[in-house]
Amino acid sequence: MSASDGLPVVRTLDELAELVERHQGLYVRWSRGPEIDLRKASSTDDLTGVSLPGLSANPLGVEEWWEDRPVRVWVARRLHDYAHLPHDKGPGVHPWVLAGQEAARGPDNEPLVTDVRPMCWIDQRVIDEAKAEVARQENPWGPLRRG
Repeated sequence: MSASDGLPVVRTLDELAELVERHQGLYVRWSRGPEIDLRKASSTDDLTGVSLPGLSANPLGVEEWWEDRPVRVWVARRLHDYAHLPHDKGPGVHPWVLAGQEAARGPDNEPLVTDVRPMCWIDQRVIDEAKAEVARQENPWGPLRRG
């Protein structure tokens, strides 16, 4: 995270849940940040090297079927599922929130987002809170990860 990029930093899970409640079309992206990502505004399929028509991201918007369950738990799950990415992708990879338009789907069925507007960084404490929230659930789950 760069102090010079001017993006605010979300520091609590509740703060991120409130942001998701206030805005539609939000996504989380795990990368070295918007300054680097927006130079190309496309992702690359790691397996084939194919350039994708947008940035690979995960939606934060709450699905209707979630009904009246806590947004905090929804957001915790969205973060927890991919919390392994900084370790897998190397130093400098952090989660950040963006708004944009889904242009297509990537090889893992993830949204590929265009017209990207960076919103904020997500502090590591939020990820830690998300992991703790998941651990408190009746049937906790592990992160989404390939072997």
